[in-house]
Amino acid sequence: MPILPLIDLMILLSSGSLIVAFVLKGVALTTHYRPAPMGLGPFDWVIVAAVFLAFAVALAARTWVKLNEPKLLTLRRAEDQRRAEEIAAREAEQVHAQIEPDTAAVQADEPSPGLAGR
Repeated sequence: MPILPLIDLMILLSSGSLIVAFVLKGVALTTHYRPAPMGLGPFDWVIVAAVFLAFAVALAARTWVKLNEPKLLTLRRAEDQRRAEEIAAREAEQVHAQIEPDTAAVQADEPSPGLAGR
């Protein structure tokens, strides 16, 4: 089921609720009559409009996230791979740094070939 018509319906209901709220408030300000269709006053209709708009925004956000999820997952996997390669390179450098001083010490203890003949 396409989600865009549902989002449009929520926005339409929200704007309709705001129009009802403005009409009710206008009638309440200009006359002594306090209309309350379905027991809801003007402020209640504004709250209904806010709820419809919140649902519309939530649906739009979920739709956007669902559409962009594969791209975001690909970017996240690439970043994780890059970090793993950096960690492996650092660990290899540390292992190499630990092995290299030992070989330098062994070479310093050996006599030089030029002095071995004397």
